[in-house]
Amino acid sequence: MIQNFQVQELLIAIAVQQQNPSILTADFLKYTGIVPSDWELARPPVVSNTAAQVVYQNGVSIVAEVNRVIFAEAIANKEVNDVQVGAITNKYIQTVKQVNYQGVGINLRGLAPYEPKNLSARNYTFSKLLQAGAWQDFGSAPVEASVRLVYTLDETRLYLDINEAQLQYPDQTTKPAVLFSANFSHVINQEEPTARLVAIGAVIDKWQTDVETLKELVNSKFFNSEGYPINTASTDTILFPSVS
Repeated sequence: MIQNFQVQELLIAIAVQQQNPSILTADFLKYTGIVPSDWELARPPVVSNTAAQVVYQNGVSIVAEVNRVIFAEAIANKEVNDVQVGAITNKYIQTVKQVNYQGVGINLRGLAPYEPKNLSARNYTFSKLLQAGAWQDFGSAPVEASVRLVYTLDETRLYLDINEAQLQYPDQTTKPAVLFSANFSHVINQEEPTARLVAIGAVIDKWQTDVETLKELVNSKFFNSEGYPINTASTDTILFPSVS
């Protein structure tokens, strides 16, 4: 039996024409007011000529690369008002205005766990999303599968990747799950830098709309049949799996 889909991570990626990543330091973020002064680091920051990363204990991380800045937060079991990465992203782009921002993507990752006594995530992928065939019988181990779907929405394109996953709980037990990774690619048509910055900020402010769109898609289109009833989501702490 599959459980209710829950978004685990929100990641906002801002594309830039070119920048010096070394501008991103914990002191810079603190003294400019981009992040609150009482935020504590989870580990020492990493700074180089090609990339920089600052990670906080509350689950917010910021990464700067030559052509993008990435703001991420673990949002599972958080209320909307408690999610801070959207406001942090807007503060950053309003503070660092000398960079030529090009566009924005809202990226989400979420999991739908299975009860171990029922179908595995692999069986879901092969029985519900793919047609059986001889292509499955090759090699010395069962074939693994991932699926990419592309949806055209009113103001964006949604790229949805579906993969098998394993949840690991604090007691080291595991549970099979289906991992949904979504990228909402928002088109920014404004040519003038100030207008483009405003348009990017508007997309960031509406990140919750993309979350609700993804939840509606997954819950109503993938797991709404009689064979896949939806239960109340687990309240256990989930360690998000690493994804290459």
